[in-house]
Amino acid sequence: MPLTPVAVEFGMGTDLQGGDHTKAAIRALKDALWHNSLNMADAFGFPREAMHVHVKIGVAQPDTVDKYAVAAILPYGTATVEAVEGGLDVPSEDGTKFTVIANAAVTVSFDMEAA
Repeated sequence: MPLTPVAVEFGMGTDLQGGDHTKAAIRALKDALWHNSLNMADAFGFPREAMHVHVKIGVAQPDTVDKYAVAAILPYGTATVEAVEGGLDVPSEDGTKFTVIANAAVTVSFDMEAA
């Protein structure tokens, strides 16, 4: 059966001093998830582990994101993490460090037939 998306959430995260794209990505994912309580699994009669969660992270340096560390934030379900170019690196005035801004788009899907 095809995956059917049932929810999309968005978040933003930063690493103000360290220039760490993974840290900012994790904070963006937490921002997307921690501000709501989606009971999709219960509503459709599925176990929570049946959720397919696709996390798309936008950062200026996507190759530096530890996708496994980002996926580890999810409490249940099957996770896929994709890091793409986006977000923003903001250099300090003296150019010695930068603030990382990451954006997250989280799609929750289930394997089910369309009505």
